[in-house]
Amino acid sequence: MKIICSKSNLLYGVNIVSKAVPTRTTMAILECILIDASAGEIKLTANDMELGIETKIEGEIEERGIIALDAKVFSDIVRKLPDNEVVIETDSSFKTTITCEKAKFNIIGKSGEDFSYIPYIERNEEISISQFTLKEVIRQTIFSIADNDNNKLMTGELFEINENSLKVVSLDGHRISIRNIELKNNYEHKKVVVPGKTLQEISKILPGNADEDVSMYLSDNHIVFEFGNTTVVSRLIEGEYFKIEQMLSSDYETKVKINKRELLDCIDRATLLVKEGDKKPIIMNITDDKMELKINSFIGSMNEEIDITKDGKDILIGFNPKFFIDALRVIDEEEVTLYMVNPKAPCFIRDENETFIYLILPVNFNATAN
Repeated sequence: MKIICSKSNLLYGVNIVSKAVPTRTTMAILECILIDASAGEIKLTANDMELGIETKIEGEIEERGIIALDAKVFSDIVRKLPDNEVVIETDSSFKTTITCEKAKFNIIGKSGEDFSYIPYIERNEEISISQFTLKEVIRQTIFSIADNDNNKLMTGELFEINENSLKVVSLDGHRISIRNIELKNNYEHKKVVVPGKTLQEISKILPGNADEDVSMYLSDNHIVFEFGNTTVVSRLIEGEYFKIEQMLSSDYETKVKINKRELLDCIDRATLLVKEGDKKPIIMNITDDKMELKINSFIGSMNEEIDITKDGKDILIGFNPKFFIDALRVIDEEEVTLYMVNPKAPCFIRDENETFIYLILPVNFNATAN
């Protein structure tokens, strides 16, 4: 094999597929990036058997062929090459030469024939969504997936398609994030759970253009995302997702309208007094036209008042400050509305059209100590 391409094209492709190289595996071939120039185009592929990414890059093929190169070594070399034309040559014993200007590396590759290709998935019905929208939806929900495997379903996000709407849901047992998106076309009802890792990697490599689309395809076990010259294939998480409808309620005893930036900044300031690992709640004392926020920790205490518009009862309620910060950071509105029932029931942050809903469970605290 002999290919010639610019360093920038090669690095761009390597950075995309590297997201699917496993950090730990017993199969050495999976620690490689596959360079496939056997069919008239240059394709780079990585696959950890759960997530596979393939991207095409521009370049010249002088001699067709295929090689698998250790991902870490190869990407480190490419990153540090001069910004010029790169030539990659291999021989029959998989010895690979990478040349750029006066720099020349010789490394040993592996047979491309041994590489685990990403599975081919039937493209039955194309579901189209703008790159910008998909990237935003992931950003606005990914923070509330669970970060351990105690319950596999909590490590993924529900994608539910119903006619022209896409509902994306994540939860970790303490909070729920929901985004409702309007699609351009109508589709059959579909419901899948996409691994959080897949979505995190997609959001990193998606350019996020508002006028360019991502094509999604669903099968029984896989989801495919196609955009630009890149294809991402991921296994789905099996199982029935949680019935969240019974957790959602439109009832409230207290409704608060508040400036989002003021609330976010205030809670952010309060966390200066909380060491990592400390579970100190932020206490909200909501009365007629103001919300008093208080925090007490081993370091010290803080309290601050914010003007609000309130309907309903006064309430004294406590929350994990991080959960509020995570939700408020991804809401674009200037003003947010909080809905509460009592100090032991969830708080909802939602807009009128329910394009977003964030549910946060309160925490118990000793009212006299605060």
